[in-house]
Amino acid sequence: MRQSPSVLFVCLGNICRSPTAEAVFRQKAEKAGLKVTIDSAGTHGYHIGSPPDKRSQATAVARGYNFKGISCRKVDPLDFEKFDYILAMDHSNLTHLQSMSDSQYYPKIKLFLEFAESHYEEVPDPYYGGKQGFELVLDLIEQASDGLIAKLK
Repeated sequence: MRQSPSVLFVCLGNICRSPTAEAVFRQKAEKAGLKVTIDSAGTHGYHIGSPPDKRSQATAVARGYNFKGISCRKVDPLDFEKFDYILAMDHSNLTHLQSMSDSQYYPKIKLFLEFAESHYEEVPDPYYGGKQGFELVLDLIEQASDGLIAKLK
């Protein structure tokens, strides 16, 4: 019997981008009938235990996603063994993830937007910006989620 794949979405503080990716991907995977273990984390522990950013939630909830059960956490060394895909939102977090792990796990660590048909390479951090930034983040996450689902099918 084939084990279901596991995906960890990672950004800096696990407050905006990665919890949004977790919420979006969870719903899209469920609609696609995929059994996937899904989680999110940050390379830094700035917001451990906090709910995702209210602006991220409001933007995603307006499109029908929910954040039930999602709270901020930091990447754990065991995550590198546990997850099949460790998807960074940007190059900085990709590099940080590689520095946190053994080289044997590098093939699992990728940029999330590798799965999107987009001219963007990174999901930009919307934390210090306005509503438009959160909308762009959600657009990019939806595109990459669709691409990852297609790969997992």
